[in-house]
Amino acid sequence: MTLTSRMLLIVAALIALVCSFTAAQTLGQPERFTATAVAVGNEYGRWAGTVEHTVDRWSTPAERERLVMALLPKGPDALLKQMQKIRPVGRIRTPDSIGYDLRYAQQTPLPEGGREVVIATDRPIGFWEAVNRPRTFDYPFTVIQMNIGRDGMGSGTLSYATKVIAHDNMIELEDFASKPILLTSVRAEPKK
Repeated sequence: MTLTSRMLLIVAALIALVCSFTAAQTLGQPERFTATAVAVGNEYGRWAGTVEHTVDRWSTPAERERLVMALLPKGPDALLKQMQKIRPVGRIRTPDSIGYDLRYAQQTPLPEGGREVVIATDRPIGFWEAVNRPRTFDYPFTVIQMNIGRDGMGSGTLSYATKVIAHDNMIELEDFASKPILLTSVRAEPKK
């Protein structure tokens, strides 16, 4: 995937996340998504593993509006503060971790069937990172975008250490990493 096509995909996912005031959100039941996460960039090394996202509730239109109103006039710092005030919508974790809270989850039906799921959260900042403030400190978001077919299977991307920028009424998602983590073999099922 070229950098231009990747950027277009990321901008489209973010637009679905932040700017879709009129898009119909399907408020659904709690769900569990499992996927194989495949890192192919130098930033994370080459590895593959299982990642699980649970959505206990879907974000409301009012929550989406609060996030948009924080980002557009005030920028990513205001978006981060507003996101941290929102009651968690679920959790993300790997088999060897307790995971952390997700702050935003939206699903939108696709014209050809299936749906697009966008999940976002503030990412945890460790002690070393908070004290030393490397470049990653300026990239406080994680954004997950998945396309799920009618059969409950799909694929997507996980952009870890992401910066959200708004300028000239355009919203961009900038990754600290040059490549997002690919999500393959995504499976959606009702949460038990």
